[in-house]
Amino acid sequence: MLFEDLPLSKPILQGIAEIGHLNPTPIQEKVIPEVLRRNDVIACAQTGTGKTGAFAIPILQLLNKKIGDSIDYKTLPVLIISPTRELAVQISENIRAYAKYTNIKSGVVFGGASMQPQINLLKSGLHILVATPGRLLDLRKQGIINLDEIKILVLDEADLMLDMGFIDEVQKIIRLSPNLEQRLMFSATIPAKVQDLAKTLLQNPEKIELTPNSSAAPAINQHLYLVPRPDKTELLLYIMRNIVKDQSVLIFRRTKFGVEKALESLTKNGFKAEALHGDKNQSDRTTALNKFKNKEVNILVATDLAARGLDIDSLDYVINFDIPSMSEVYVHRIGRTGRAGSSGKAISFCSADEKDYIKFIETLIGKKIPVEENNPYPLDKNAEPVVHKKKGSKHKKGRKGEGSKAKKKRWY
Repeated sequence: MLFEDLPLSKPILQGIAEIGHLNPTPIQEKVIPEVLRRNDVIACAQTGTGKTGAFAIPILQLLNKKIGDSIDYKTLPVLIISPTRELAVQISENIRAYAKYTNIKSGVVFGGASMQPQINLLKSGLHILVATPGRLLDLRKQGIINLDEIKILVLDEADLMLDMGFIDEVQKIIRLSPNLEQRLMFSATIPAKVQDLAKTLLQNPEKIELTPNSSAAPAINQHLYLVPRPDKTELLLYIMRNIVKDQSVLIFRRTKFGVEKALESLTKNGFKAEALHGDKNQSDRTTALNKFKNKEVNILVATDLAARGLDIDSLDYVINFDIPSMSEVYVHRIGRTGRAGSSGKAISFCSADEKDYIKFIETLIGKKIPVEENNPYPLDKNAEPVVHKKKGSKHKKGRKGEGSKAKKKRWY
């Protein structure tokens, strides 16, 4: 199928063609007609399959048909909710590209940035607003946004939104949008909590599930290194020098502290790297991501904040320095490479205490991850997980020290 085979107007097709897209992806083939029919939709597909275009293109078509040559920005008919700042910015950039030859005006608001420019943007009038939940509700509380006017609501990366604890904010946004005519929900997986939210939000939705809930993209070559935890940093440096070299790599660590520690080791050893995690301010996060996308640095070390939805062209490697405790997170992480049909590589470091996580991941993806034999820091086959025991008190139970006795006030 070509985009020209879909009922899209010339300005929309012109914007799509300028980006270089000729054929809709499978999720776009299925979702675009349903949105144009004004049906509610819940769609599930792997990351990197073109979900943003699946909702952005038909919404722009509906708006362009209604607006035409008008430049009236008095009402805000479309609201797109995104869980993270980076995703919100990325969605907004895609919409602007698709809408280049129309009069449709879009914008983005998110926390961690100055509010006044965002207020000025909203006051100038928009047709489409992309927002993170917290900043949206702040602006609504100030009377800057009127959710009564929203006709189409999109929840993107719904499962991540709920994992990040935004359920109350999402439900509040739904309650404050009484005049919705169409509701669209997109998610990489559809666990029970997403299904519950769908029942609250959607009305007789078309369910479009492109692939099994948790399959890893087949174009990704996965490799597993069994390594003692203390040797993981040395293994990382070995792989960077001998395997990755100058290619692009996204390294995942579980914590912000872990990200900074890995970044320090890499920069000390002469590698060009940037870090991305929630403690960085928005300006630093944007700078780090842009440096990586523009190939000024070839290494980005990140927490799972970056595991979902970020569209990074031609990413060669993903390295899981820490194995995630949730199997679905592994699928989302390695989905940063091998996007849109291209090949990619994923390397995971597994210590003795992470072996159970690997078992769960292999059950989820339905196959064994090959163990790399050419490993300079192999894990002993009989290695047991390190158990950290809490040290007990040196005092006997029920006994107090002499100092405590001396200070005790008597009632007599």
